[in-house]
Amino acid sequence: MVDIDGVLSLFGVPAREHAQRPEIEGSLHSIDGTPHFLSSTAAAHLLSLSSLYDVVWASGWEERANEHLPHLLGVPAGLPHLRFPRAVGRSNAHWKLESIDAYAGGRPLAWIDDALNPACHAWARERPAPTLLVTTAPERGLTEREAALLASWAQQLEAGRAPMSPLGSGVSQG
Repeated sequence: MVDIDGVLSLFGVPAREHAQRPEIEGSLHSIDGTPHFLSSTAAAHLLSLSSLYDVVWASGWEERANEHLPHLLGVPAGLPHLRFPRAVGRSNAHWKLESIDAYAGGRPLAWIDDALNPACHAWARERPAPTLLVTTAPERGLTEREAALLASWAQQLEAGRAPMSPLGSGVSQG
C-alpha cells in the first residue's frame, strides 16, 4: 500500500532547498491546479520494489494516481487503487484503515505513508497476517533506507521467515 503525498509528492522542498539536497531528484508539477514536487528518487525506489510487491495506491488521489504518475514519474500504469469514504477527516492515516483492510484481507502487506498514527499501529499489531508499516518523512519521501527495509522484509517473507521489525525505525509489524 503506497500513499502519494509525503511519499512520492514531497512537502517542504522549495527549489532553493532542493539545490542543497541533491540526493532528492524530482520536478515541480501542477496537478489539478495544485503544485506537487514529485520525487523521481522515490519513484525509482518504488520501481525497484515492484518486483517484490504488488503495488497498490493507498492515497486520497485514488484513480488520479494512474492519470498522472505513470507519465510524470515512470511508474507502471494501471496500478490498483483504493477508494475511501468521503465523510471522514484526512489529517491522519486512520481514515484509510477500512479500505486497506478490505482490500488486503488476510494477505501480508506493507504500507508506506507519512501520516501513520497510533490507530494504524494498533491495527497492524492486531492483524493476523504479517504487516509492515513504514513511515516516511514528508519532505524526503521514500528513501533508500525505507526501500532497503521493505526489500529485506519481502525477502524474509519469501524465505518463510517471520520478519522482525527494527526498533526505532518507524516500523510496526503485526
